[in-house]
Amino acid sequence: MSDSPAARLQKLFEGHRLTPTQRRIAHCMVRGAAEVPFLSSVELAELAGVSQPSVTRFAVALGFDGYPALRRYLREVAPAERAEAAHEDSYNEYQQAVQGEIENLRQLAAMLADPSPVQEAGRLLAASTPLPVLGLRAASSQARGFAYFAAKVHPDVRLLDEGGSMMEDRIDAALYEGATALLCFALPRYPREVVDTLERARRAGLTVVTVADSAFAPVARHSDLLIPAPVGTGLAFDTACAPMLLGRVLLEAMADALPDAQARLEAFDARAAARGLFVE
Repeated sequence: MSDSPAARLQKLFEGHRLTPTQRRIAHCMVRGAAEVPFLSSVELAELAGVSQPSVTRFAVALGFDGYPALRRYLREVAPAERAEAAHEDSYNEYQQAVQGEIENLRQLAAMLADPSPVQEAGRLLAASTPLPVLGLRAASSQARGFAYFAAKVHPDVRLLDEGGSMMEDRIDAALYEGATALLCFALPRYPREVVDTLERARRAGLTVVTVADSAFAPVARHSDLLIPAPVGTGLAFDTACAPMLLGRVLLEAMADALPDAQARLEAFDARAAARGLFVE
């Protein structure tokens, strides 16, 4: 498990039943782990977009006497690396965005020190035929990339990257044909249709595996197994290097659980060579 400030914060929040507002505060704290121990309750409230009393109630919900006690605790267990932060202040906005993604990838690497959630996800996805892969709006590229490569090793992958009235029909068809699991990519801003689709899918009996930017995302309560990968927020539009890489890691885990994955890849390579599909 990671020893980073973000991971320690994540561990602090585990096991607590948090309200939606409190999950929003927790999410904000994880994303800004380096600075949070130095923020006042008012500053944290402004950063999370909640009221100052909500921050106080959040601290009490975690078992502290109030926010000052929580902040003292954070300075002990999740200290900010101030020297590094000062150095990063000299970067321009583009460099800062890249540095933010590097930190996100570090967090992902640390999380993968325990491979069991990814391995379990790989087994679930491998066992589902067909395999629906859901991703709308900002997450559609993640879903499409996963589905493109997954189709090379999995016998039946169904990409669900367009919303609308047909979504429920496509989920029903996958269930009728034997699907047991659904993979979802969910990134901010979270479309309401994704939440509704996951709720219906679970109700119908599908096991939902989700890649989201946070364990506190709105899709969490509709997921059987959620694996978080943070997004970058330093530019006008979020960047998603960590969710993309996590998708490739899940592909690897799924391929490991498919007995004929290697044979399928070799057969594809042979066909591609015969067709002259790629330029060497």
